[in-house]
Amino acid sequence: MSHTNILLESGTNELEIVEFYINEPSEEGEHYQGYYGVNVAKVLEIIRMPQVTEMPEVTHPSVLGAFNQRSHITPLVDLSMWLGKERTENEPPKVIVTEFNRVTTAFMVSGVTRIHRISWEEVEPPNAYVSNLSNDSITGVVKMDDRIIFILDLEKIVTELNPSLGLRLDETIHWETGDNLKALISDDSALIREMLKDLLQKAGFTVEVTHNGKEAWDRLQELSKLALENNKPIWDYVNVLVSDIEMPSMDGLSLTKNVKEHPVLKDLPVMLFSSLITDRLRHKGDSVGADDQISKPEVSQLALRAKDLIDKYMGAAE
Repeated sequence: MSHTNILLESGTNELEIVEFYINEPSEEGEHYQGYYGVNVAKVLEIIRMPQVTEMPEVTHPSVLGAFNQRSHITPLVDLSMWLGKERTENEPPKVIVTEFNRVTTAFMVSGVTRIHRISWEEVEPPNAYVSNLSNDSITGVVKMDDRIIFILDLEKIVTELNPSLGLRLDETIHWETGDNLKALISDDSALIREMLKDLLQKAGFTVEVTHNGKEAWDRLQELSKLALENNKPIWDYVNVLVSDIEMPSMDGLSLTKNVKEHPVLKDLPVMLFSSLITDRLRHKGDSVGADDQISKPEVSQLALRAKDLIDKYMGAAE
């Protein structure tokens, strides 16, 4: 089963998830199916179990090895082992090949069911119990009529398996900090929020953080109202919006579209900072008017490019 891009208009606050399952033994001696999901935008294809070659010095026993797919060496992760679950082998496994943060990784699962189109409003954050049971690898919960689908944080899994792929700050950059610029951050990951806040503060920004697109949109509307009431430009209150794409309640594409269609906020620079920024998916951010798009490993470039955008917009207005 090869994945092709399903038409999904940007800025509608919708996403498509590939639903798959892992068969686990139950107390009754039969098997139990646990259902999981991943954003279609991260899936390259779904294939049968390939021939795998062991890799030297793997960092975790869930890394089964690697295989050659279209002249590209791809590591294979046993997802059930990573999640700390025992998988029953009562059917041939399937392999989901993913690409995000410019890295290709494959995950072995028991089977794949279908693709669901849902609204981000239907995605609920996991509670502490669910997070603990999943090795903190669940970012969202979707309740269907007859089952619950857990949205997996594949970025966390890949980063923990290979820490060199994670976000890192370039400590050699020396920032000029006299500009008194203001940034609004929107990201549902506490780790990312704190790292972005730290980076932008080092670069001289005053930083405010929000947990999802809806929170950011509500705050931006408050600031635009203040600007109108006081007859001030929006830049007196905020100079740049930095947003993730995948977030519950309202995603970053919908947030960007709302900003660019707003009479007061339309000239606010918007930067999308996401694992979904790839050559294959960049057009989605372009279509809603994003001013810049940065893939998550490139965090140190963010502040430099934010300042360039602010200079461009504010200079044009003078």
